Amino acid sequence: MKTLEIRQLNFLQEYPGLDAISTELDNAGPPEPLDIINWKEFSYKPEAGFKMAFTDREILLKYYIREHCTKAEMTEPNQPVWEDSCVEFFVSPADDGIYYNLEMNPVGTCLLGTGTGRSERTRADSAIIRKIRTKSSLGTAPFSEKKIDGMWSLTVAIPLDVLYLHNIGNLHGMEFRANFYKCGDRLSMPHYLSWNRIMTAKPDFHKPDFFGKIMFI
Repeated sequence: MKTLEIRQLNFLQEYPGLDAISTELDNAGPPEPLDIINWKEFSYKPEAGFKMAFTDREILLKYYIREHCTKAEMTEPNQPVWEDSCVEFFVSPADDGIYYNLEMNPVGTCLLGTGTGRSERTRADSAIIRKIRTKSSLGTAPFSEKKIDGMWSLTVAIPLDVLYLHNIGNLHGMEFRANFYKCGDRLSMPHYLSWNRIMTAKPDFHKPDFFGKIMFI
């Protein structure tokens, strides 16, 4: 099981702008690789990684992706963004078995689910999802599959109250269990990459037994 230490970033504003967050994360060392191929029948491996930090109010993420082709057709909260080029953050803040699956396509369309397993998921209300702030290097307009020159990135700021089934007052010293993913179910080159290894026969990201550990220091 991997362990990742997450550091706080300090800004003048309570909710800093996404450009400032993006720049600070760019300067925060190399990305953590998303590079584990868990299922040999899906052997394509895009270049994928992420950086993570936090403030008093938000969890901050930035994904860095270079892939053969990219797609972003979903535009509304809770649409099946996993069919697009998709980056995902699954996180369990407590020992109650509940985890959140936050899934996003390259133009920032988000899906947010909660529950204790794949078959017991509840989709969050769109009002909660719209609290999540995103900024993509590819803009906000949807597009069909195409080749992107170079790397694309997605910066994400997740207010703590988006994890609405838990009362998270201060992240300092907290320890969550989590996994991070890159996938694209309906791309011409489908793939399923993870940060922490998943030991199942078929692709399945809803496996909290294989989450790693993230520590807010």
